[in-house]
Amino acid sequence: MPVSDGSNSEVRYKNVSRKKYSKKMLVMAAILRFIRKNKLYVSAGIALILVIVVAASFIKGSDNSDAYAASAISGSEDSICASEEDISATEESAEVVEVTEDTEEAIVEASDEASTEASVEETVSYDIIDTDDTAYIYSEEVISQNAVLIDVDTNQVVAQRNPDEIINPASMTKILTVLVASDYVTDLNDTFTITIDITDYAYVNDCSAVGFLDGETVTVADLLYGTILPSGADAAVGLAEYCAGSQEAFVELMNQKLDELGISDTAHFTNCVGIYDENHYCTVKDMAIILEAAINNDLCREVMSAHKYTTSVTEQHPEGITISNLFLRRIEDKETNGTVVCAKTGFVNQSGNCAASYQESNDGHKYICVTAGSSSSWRCIYDHVDIYTTYTN
Repeated sequence: MPVSDGSNSEVRYKNVSRKKYSKKMLVMAAILRFIRKNKLYVSAGIALILVIVVAASFIKGSDNSDAYAASAISGSEDSICASEEDISATEESAEVVEVTEDTEEAIVEASDEASTEASVEETVSYDIIDTDDTAYIYSEEVISQNAVLIDVDTNQVVAQRNPDEIINPASMTKILTVLVASDYVTDLNDTFTITIDITDYAYVNDCSAVGFLDGETVTVADLLYGTILPSGADAAVGLAEYCAGSQEAFVELMNQKLDELGISDTAHFTNCVGIYDENHYCTVKDMAIILEAAINNDLCREVMSAHKYTTSVTEQHPEGITISNLFLRRIEDKETNGTVVCAKTGFVNQSGNCAASYQESNDGHKYICVTAGSSSSWRCIYDHVDIYTTYTN
């Protein structure tokens, strides 16, 4: 017999393995063919078994048998679904994390949008519009070199003369002073004590004053009315110190307000009184915007519409000090096609006599007139009278 090198036995082993594997496959295939051909019988058989099991559980009255039968039926399904439930739980956890992160982002975005909307609401911008109907003020009866008349209802320029030239606003500045102060005043009966520095400031700069004295304790209302009616520098500086601690800090707030009003490109203030400074300037249009913001403020409107006011009783002034808005008192009997409700005057040599006023006309319209460069305080009043009678109804 020939000697084998082992290769034949290896071949035989492989063939035997293939045969065994083929037999297993044939058996499985046969079972599958039987099930496919006899689906009805197989299904009926399974159903019959289940019925027998369930019936047996009821007959015995055993809940445990019933549970066992149910577990027998669903056991394979439970085992199959177990891993799926774990996966679902993991996915749900991931979804919770994702939703939480998305929610946080949404909250942040909503907060940012709310802040933006708040800022927009707080930032009031008045756009004064020139139209084809805007008239130029040619009348020689109007002495003022700069003038503008605004229809408050439409913010359109009705008439104007050199409205974009830079001027020094003089004491019209104090309109902005009370406007800014209104953001910080919460109690009109709160008090403030006038200092020697305040009275000296008014005296050294040759400013008009209410007449408060060093050491006199006055109310915040006294400071507000004293700033506007007699154009008191003592009241204005006192108001600035009350609100911001110093005039310098208050001026920063004033310029912030100019920025909020959208006029900081052409307006900039260096003091709360209106003392001349080459860096203290605006246009008559800018001042019209400031006055419009003021009349839309209840406190400012109340102060600026007062014809007379008596300051509180103090040790220095036992009967108070009676002050007046001379512009309102002088124009109240003039024909202006309506009623001039609010006003503030000003004067420095560099700007001449100037004034800003608000009128409610006979036809229901509201107007703002601002002028600068007139020759006297009375002439300034007549400039407003002429402009109102010519361009309003």
